[in-house]
Amino acid sequence: MPNTPDEILKLSGITLPPPPEPKGVYKPFLQVGNFVYVSGHGPVLEDGILIKGKVGLDINADAAKIAAKQTGLTILSTLQANLGSLNKIRRVIKVLGMVNCKPDFGQHPFVINGCSELFALIWGDENGVGVRSAVGMGSLPENIPVEIEAMFELYEDADQMVTTKSITEIEIEKNV
Repeated sequence: MPNTPDEILKLSGITLPPPPEPKGVYKPFLQVGNFVYVSGHGPVLEDGILIKGKVGLDINADAAKIAAKQTGLTILSTLQANLGSLNKIRRVIKVLGMVNCKPDFGQHPFVINGCSELFALIWGDENGVGVRSAVGMGSLPENIPVEIEAMFELYEDADQMVTTKSITEIEIEKNV
């Protein structure tokens, strides 16, 4: 059974999309102390193309949930590119999910679950699920169906990071 976020991602067979370049004057990733803030990301595919469409008009809730998962993968790509490893992340703190939808659409939480379920897979139910908001928007940049921003807590030092070694192996190494 995989023990680290990096192993879980690798064994899942998921390929991350490229981390997106900023499309305005902002930083897509900012570390302050042991917290990481990730700016709003959209659903970037492996080939760099964005998933597009207004939910309830161009795409349905199930397709939007898949787009939210893809947005989560895009966030993972940014984290990995900036941190070098997802193992440096202790937990998800906050997710803000915005859904580009018709005014009468009401399944925002269902859609954003696509991202939240991915994070729970990577960091587990305890550390992969943080506080969250899921809201509807009249439009989003380039007509993407979802935009998600998130905040993460990092381990304070390397000794606290998730490791693939068992406790016994670590104790043996300390005593050698």
